[in-house]
Amino acid sequence: MKKDKVTEQIFKVVKVGSHFKMLNAAGTNVGSMGVNTGTRKKAHDSGKALRQVVGKGGKISYRLVDMNEYSKLVAPLKSNAETNIENPKSHQEITEFIHNESVKLKPESLVMTELKWKYLIRSAVRAKNIMMTGPAGCGKTMAAKALVTGLNRPDFYFNLGATQDARATLIGNTHFDSKKGTFFAESAFVKAITTENAVILLDELSRAHPDAWNILMTVLDQGQRYLRLDEAEGSPIVKVAEGVTFIATANIGTEYTSTRVLDRAILDRFVTIEMDVLNAEQELGLLKYMFPEVSEEDLNAVAEIAHHTREVSRADVGKLSNMVSTRASVETAGLLYDGFSLFEACEISMFPFFSTDGGADSERTYMKQLVQKYVKDTKVEEQLFSTPEDEEKITW
Repeated sequence: MKKDKVTEQIFKVVKVGSHFKMLNAAGTNVGSMGVNTGTRKKAHDSGKALRQVVGKGGKISYRLVDMNEYSKLVAPLKSNAETNIENPKSHQEITEFIHNESVKLKPESLVMTELKWKYLIRSAVRAKNIMMTGPAGCGKTMAAKALVTGLNRPDFYFNLGATQDARATLIGNTHFDSKKGTFFAESAFVKAITTENAVILLDELSRAHPDAWNILMTVLDQGQRYLRLDEAEGSPIVKVAEGVTFIATANIGTEYTSTRVLDRAILDRFVTIEMDVLNAEQELGLLKYMFPEVSEEDLNAVAEIAHHTREVSRADVGKLSNMVSTRASVETAGLLYDGFSLFEACEISMFPFFSTDGGADSERTYMKQLVQKYVKDTKVEEQLFSTPEDEEKITW
């Protein structure tokens, strides 16, 4: 029986938006080549390439093959480790997706400027390492999750701030089994970096142990992109799969305890997107979207209280050293939705973040007085101050 003739036409399938595109060995978008969507999706999802096969009578079919067969044919990377040279058509499709289609993917609950959202999308499409910075509760992790959902990418989450053993988390551990004996078990991180087009969230990178930074150095370097499983010379290495994007979140600043000053070598491996602190109007819009059943008057009170703490904490007056995060204001609105009064909601979700040191001059008392401005229940006012003398000590 005559075997099919195998050609050198091998194609890689990439996902752009909701479409599966085929690239030839030169990196040129050649359309679907008559391959149905199911086959292209299967190739993409399994990390395989498609080889064109000419059968008996000239009938053309396509077979799944290892991606290495495609990799052997592609042109070398540029010296700056960017993607292969694209033809104008492919580049036009990508820019069209970034500047038009991607805007529709941003959820309404994510308060982020259109420019920063498009930059986030563009960085992921280009497999950049992205550093999301900003104060606690401003939406860094939410933005990363919105990106994963919008692009429909496989995703992995690692909280480096809670990691006690960086090597075990990022590389793996040696174990002993009575039947197997001693064996090495790779970490979930190894699986993550070998998953094509994965989005890997490195949460709380600024709280990670320096050992984690050292391990990540070669992983994040665009010119290297590998993980060494052992420090010994000649030890095995694991290559980062194509299209993998790392998104790190960090609280940068002296006001955050347990954070470390990030090594400049680590920072230089990322593009940075700074999340904005919401103003009162933006905060109100978010709360109204999330809790439309709660009265606008109460939601406006929450937004104004949160905004006031941000303004005062940034000022030099020293009345507040902390501020109400967007996460805390959302929790407050959620308590209102579940039937708690404004003062009760603030007492649970806001007051614990402010010190009681100083009694009547404490930040906690300042917050109680601030919230009281928006509370109609006069019984609460009686609970704020134990004596008239204490009330006189409070000044704005």
